[in-house]
Amino acid sequence: MYKIGIIGASGFTGAELLRLCAGHPDFEVAVATGETQAGTAVADLYPSLAAHYPDLSYTPADPAAVDGCDVTFLGLPHGASQALVPELLDRVGHVVDLAADFRLRDAALYPTWYGEDHEVPGLLDEAVYGLPELFRSDLAGARLVAAAGCYPTASALALAPFVRAGAIDPAGLVVDAASGVSGAGRPPKPNTSFCTVDEDYTAYGLAGHRHTPEIEQVLSTRADGTTVGGVSVMFTPHLAPMNRGILATCYARPTGDLDTDGALTLLAEAYAGEPFIVVDERSPSTKATLGSNAAHLTARVDPRTGWVVVLCAIDNLVKGASGQAVQCANAALGLDEATGLTSIGVYP
Repeated sequence: MYKIGIIGASGFTGAELLRLCAGHPDFEVAVATGETQAGTAVADLYPSLAAHYPDLSYTPADPAAVDGCDVTFLGLPHGASQALVPELLDRVGHVVDLAADFRLRDAALYPTWYGEDHEVPGLLDEAVYGLPELFRSDLAGARLVAAAGCYPTASALALAPFVRAGAIDPAGLVVDAASGVSGAGRPPKPNTSFCTVDEDYTAYGLAGHRHTPEIEQVLSTRADGTTVGGVSVMFTPHLAPMNRGILATCYARPTGDLDTDGALTLLAEAYAGEPFIVVDERSPSTKATLGSNAAHLTARVDPRTGWVVVLCAIDNLVKGASGQAVQCANAALGLDEATGLTSIGVYP
């Protein structure tokens, strides 16, 4: 049994980590910190977890509390992990960070996209990007994993097979994606209150969302670490009135003869044998992925306009965050990646 610590366990991704660890046969949560909820019982904040965690309470975020843990997950706001990770690496076996603090390889991008310098740029080279379907070989034994973001996961799973195959022009890619409100986190905000979100659908982060360089970085990198030149992405996120889910609709120009059957075959061959990837002619649905670590994909080629359209649906809190983190931890520990995870969604 592996001893698990979760720092930042009171947010939505932390609660999802607690749920997934409860069903993991090899994980036992020893520590769950929540700075704003210290002293609160997990079952009081999240009654859905009461059956498995009747006596667990949130503790202050003290790095010493996770001493000796085999894996420590970080579910903190951006910037908070940078101060903790250097100390944690000497205390625990593996660190899996769900924030963006170690996702970008180029430290110079952080001031532009996140508004501040990176505090420990020397660790960016050590951090392994956590998207197993695209970068699996890097995860075995990794000490520090930067789990991929939710929008980049959906976008990259859709487009990477085509970019790597040279089937589409990597310049001028368009990603139009919508997310459920849980992606904004648990703390209340004026733009995520029920009365604001209900019966509404809005775009945000226009021509400058911080996930843009992450999407471009992933699509520019092959599995062996070599690069694809000329990748540029126009990314527009939207907020949809639903709790969970991301649907990414991605557009590209083919470089040669490509029809719908060929596009579907390319996706199917790229993800053959992947336990959490569904490639189908059916149009993906966010609800079909609810509660699962699955990504549902399809593709179309429109002969009239010449565009390739690739769609991907995921649960933003599972494959887009906590499930991805558990999958990465499994890989780092040498376990079967699917342990404790499901590809089956909850319906209705």
